[in-house]
Amino acid sequence: MTKLSRRNILRLSAGAATLPALPALPRIARAQSYPTRSVLVLVGYSAGGPTDICARLIGGWLSKRLGQQFVVENRDGAGSNIATEAAIHADPDGYTLLLVTSSNAINATLYPHLKFNYMASMVPICGIMQAPSVLEVNPSVPVHSTAEFIAYAKANPGKLDLGTAGNGSPPHMFAELFMSMTSVKLNVVGYRGGGPALIDLLSGQVQVMFEGITSSIGYIRAGKLRPLAVTSAKRSAALPDVPPIADTVPGYDATGWFGLGAPKGTPQAVIDTLAKEVAAGLADPAMKQKMASLGAEPMPMGPDEFGKLIADDTEKWGKVIRAADIHID
Repeated sequence: MTKLSRRNILRLSAGAATLPALPALPRIARAQSYPTRSVLVLVGYSAGGPTDICARLIGGWLSKRLGQQFVVENRDGAGSNIATEAAIHADPDGYTLLLVTSSNAINATLYPHLKFNYMASMVPICGIMQAPSVLEVNPSVPVHSTAEFIAYAKANPGKLDLGTAGNGSPPHMFAELFMSMTSVKLNVVGYRGGGPALIDLLSGQVQVMFEGITSSIGYIRAGKLRPLAVTSAKRSAALPDVPPIADTVPGYDATGWFGLGAPKGTPQAVIDTLAKEVAAGLADPAMKQKMASLGAEPMPMGPDEFGKLIADDTEKWGKVIRAADIHID
């Protein structure tokens, strides 16, 4: 199969850009002290993956809503730690934000020598959306269900390469949880984001991924990838005919989530403004429809609830990482 170009992967995977545009939104008429200039939204993964798509979707909403540009900048590498550290060290004035993901909860345990403490250095603003990943294979792999995949992997040890968005990324952890619960062994190949990994999955350079529905759904609908199961405990409305992994592996449950965070010390008024405007976006019918088309659903959480989710997932994935003895120096 011909290897796809970076231009093609961005065009095909960035579903947020290909769907009908959201209707024009009224700008807030009252006088504002924030924002008075463009706002930088740091993304820890490369363009074309679920994190990037989420950032551009909510960034577009906030730009229209607040009348200043929310500029998405991809600083990929080190499992999103590069972007996170840059956000932590930015001025706490509301003009540098972080697109927070499950990676931030995972990395607290995965990287024992981090130069920062995420929970102590960042403040949660709000949740944005959540989406399961999908266990998917290149169509050349002769399996059509989770049970068949487990049997095939065990019968062909060392034959299947697993593409991930990077070591310690949520898709990698979802795969590690799957392997620990099924005794399946896959060759883990880390990339600098889900987009590059998808390129190689489509070309057959790797054979399997646990990737976000958000970035995979277009390829699945086109028949270029074969979905075997979703990682959530229940079916996804975006892929209603695809069963959960839990139907075959009882107790399996892993869902990716996305939100906004800011450096500690960011004014409460800024946090409140952003949380309010994101909440308005998540209640907007056009936004809901766009997220549904991407295989995601709104996750309307304020600062306290979002902070609790981060803390709970830090504990959950810490147990998985310690049990599997995974660490990155």
